[in-house]
Amino acid sequence: MAASAPDFAAVLAGAAARSEARLDAELPSAAEGRIAKAMRYAALAKGKRLRGFLAIEGAELHGLSPDIGDGLAAAVECLHAYSLVHDDLPAMDDDDLRRGLPTLHVKWDEATAILAGDALQAEAFDILANLNAPNATGLLNAIKALAHAAGGRGMVQGQALDIAAESATVPLGLDDITHLQSLKTGALIGWSATAGAVVAGDDPSALADYAAAIGLAFQIHDDVLDVAGDATLAGKRLGKDEAAGKATFVSLLGLEAAQGRAQQLCARACDALAPYGKRGDNLRAAARYIVTRRS
Repeated sequence: MAASAPDFAAVLAGAAARSEARLDAELPSAAEGRIAKAMRYAALAKGKRLRGFLAIEGAELHGLSPDIGDGLAAAVECLHAYSLVHDDLPAMDDDDLRRGLPTLHVKWDEATAILAGDALQAEAFDILANLNAPNATGLLNAIKALAHAAGGRGMVQGQALDIAAESATVPLGLDDITHLQSLKTGALIGWSATAGAVVAGDDPSALADYAAAIGLAFQIHDDVLDVAGDATLAGKRLGKDEAAGKATFVSLLGLEAAQGRAQQLCARACDALAPYGKRGDNLRAAARYIVTRRS
């Protein structure tokens, strides 16, 4: 039987605790100075740790040790933290609240935020390079895949397209938004889910299909929350996209149709896990969580 909502909350919290413990061990000590303190502020702020969870689950499904799974989780959480720090900057999304706390550039300053983000990105690759993986080729492939997912053909390109859309004379259509979000949000989720299979030297295709579906569902539900969510639960300002006149899944599909599309993607993700049988139940529960979460 698949994990129920309360059971999955415990599973997710357990993965988050593992991710945060590894992050705490890997990040520089706060005693090392301002940038180290800022890195820890950004990376250790309480969050869902969904990407870390996906990395840990994928590693376990492919027979890797908890040490490897935790390392993959810490690496992707460092990279995710860097992306949030930079996304929040005035030159990008200009947000002053993240996870219920002042964004890093508000707490310190823009230069500190930029440098701490840069350092967190480098830290992710340092963690991966120091993993004692049994398959060196698989580990190298995972490192290359993360560079691709995070860079100018992945997450960074997605953010660039999002910024460009704000001043576009013609609003983005559904295909445009889907492509943009497959890069901005989906690329890192895709790496998180498939990293364990890649490191093990196994076929990642089933997990890649699963990740493509949940990555898009995640963004659609984010758009739903931006319109119909609770800012206190979200820990950030809501309604910004609508106020800016940006095209979103909700503006293009309508609220109910967007929610229906997210549910369809959830079902597709669960179906993609058929090769894993019941061992994929935690990932199925994650797909359902993604389209029902309140933050």
